[in-house]
Amino acid sequence: MRKKLFFSHLLFLSILILLLFPLNVGAVQVIEPKIAETRNSRAAIKLGNEVLLESYFHLIEGKNVGLVTNQTGVDSRGISFIEILAATEGTKLAALYAPEHGIDGIDRAGAWVVSYVHPKFDIPVYSLYGATRMPTLAMLQGIDVLLFDIQDIGARTYTYMSTLQYCLVAAKKYNKPLIVLDRPNPLGGMIVEGPVLEDPFKSFMGVDNLPMAHGMTAGELALFFNRNIRAELTIVPMESYHRVMVFLDTGLPFVQTSPNIPDINSLYGYMVTGLGEGTGVFQAEKFNWVGGKGLDAVRFAEMLNRAKLPGVFFTPEVRGTAGGVRLEIRDPYSFNPAKTGHLCPGLCLYAGRF
Repeated sequence: MRKKLFFSHLLFLSILILLLFPLNVGAVQVIEPKIAETRNSRAAIKLGNEVLLESYFHLIEGKNVGLVTNQTGVDSRGISFIEILAATEGTKLAALYAPEHGIDGIDRAGAWVVSYVHPKFDIPVYSLYGATRMPTLAMLQGIDVLLFDIQDIGARTYTYMSTLQYCLVAAKKYNKPLIVLDRPNPLGGMIVEGPVLEDPFKSFMGVDNLPMAHGMTAGELALFFNRNIRAELTIVPMESYHRVMVFLDTGLPFVQTSPNIPDINSLYGYMVTGLGEGTGVFQAEKFNWVGGKGLDAVRFAEMLNRAKLPGVFFTPEVRGTAGGVRLEIRDPYSFNPAKTGHLCPGLCLYAGRF
């Protein structure tokens, strides 16, 4: 078992190296990005959706475009790319495709998203989180090219990138080119941590052999997924982005990614507090608190702080009959959410009864 896990990690790291230094293979096109020079650069990056319109408009010129997006699909000024694309001459926004939580990001987790006609633009908004999670032939009728523009949070279990993988499968099946407008990994590109998902356990909560913290941008994930799918894929990169950047370095406005991730603190806490669900350990306060009934909050906090996990401090906090800790992220550069998250459920066993 250990040998199998070792080779799973080795395979993932080998593929990650290829993604960082990509080769031109098959129908994949990776446009060379402009890279920032230093880790401490505070200059705002330029997102893939901006680079598309400024430098690679020919990819969508004269075409009917389908856009897979939600409320996170904004430019560096925070303006919706739906609005921008709909107002852009020389191309036509013909359809929208919504992931989990809907096009506005307000539907609760796990709730089916309904399809409807957009009230402003009079175009279909197709649900990719309802009766189907993959674009159907009917949904792609009349579409010349698919664009994907959604902000990820860097965790394997977050379903937006599962939607990306499903869109690649549909693009291959129905012979549609897919363009991914790249966005940063808000945790940075240096943390690759946690068990690698094995094939028997794949689901929509984990569609490929990734560790819990995958360290990749949306474009890099698309390349990783496409190694097996072989769709016609183009990545439009960011400008002035570097892998050592965390979200705070990008100069971008943070947009609530889903109802329970309204801010960057909740994003950091997602992998730390969410792994114990179904075990008696649970999260609260939008991934800022983790604990369980019958748990000694003070002892739990002491054990976690004694572990000297980098970049985070834990404060004991009781919620009704449940004891737990509140997270305080003190250094986003050294903080490792996957490593921290895997320690929490284990230490709970020593701090209480479940």
